[in-house]
Amino acid sequence: MIDWSTQRYWLIGASAGLGRALAHQMSRAGCELIVSARSEDDLKALVDELPGRASYVTVDAADQEAVEAAARDIGEIDGMVLMAGVYWPLGASDWDTGKNLTMLDVNAGGAIRAVGAVLPDMLKRGRGHIVLPGSLSGFRGLPGATAYGMSKAAVMYMAESLHADLKGTGVRVQVVNPGFIKTRLTEKNDFKMPMIMEPEDGAREIFEHMGTDRFKKGFPWAMSTMFRASQFLPDWAYYRLFSSKG
Repeated sequence: MIDWSTQRYWLIGASAGLGRALAHQMSRAGCELIVSARSEDDLKALVDELPGRASYVTVDAADQEAVEAAARDIGEIDGMVLMAGVYWPLGASDWDTGKNLTMLDVNAGGAIRAVGAVLPDMLKRGRGHIVLPGSLSGFRGLPGATAYGMSKAAVMYMAESLHADLKGTGVRVQVVNPGFIKTRLTEKNDFKMPMIMEPEDGAREIFEHMGTDRFKKGFPWAMSTMFRASQFLPDWAYYRLFSSKG
């Protein structure tokens, strides 16, 4: 069991939504936090709200030099949690190459940059904790989620590879795969979102997982079970259920 009062964590993507709710969860548990995002005003407001020890460093997850400089400024940490991400609901009929590439660069590229900034030092010390954000949309192709699902599938694969590579090093990796969370990102959707969760409930699921030795967690449980089971459906059955209509 982790004594969070002795821990120092860097939380990237903390300014809003699920990341902000997770910052509150971790701070209430006694963890010292360094919170990061692009908006300095949002970060200042968050640090003022948090009940525990907290500071901030502005950073853009799409800027490698900025991520590396932030990691140097922050110094030694016990763990890094990545919550930064962007999303637009784009499918074949409303293709936008620029936005699709931005989703890949921030969501998947951001994970590469963040891990690259902290992993070497963790390996030198023989301890550390990295938490990466997948998604239930990353298990199999969905309509309207071409690049977003692709970016999350990439992060999930990356986490699985790291989990295998880092066995026995003292550095542990976890991945969390949420369903729909009520944030400014999901406000862009114009379709029904089953089992959508409040950010506080999603943050609680993530934080509880962080305190365990388990590698992977999907939630809500019923939706996670359905998406994981869909991997075993034959194509004709899967696309009858999940293809766009009309």
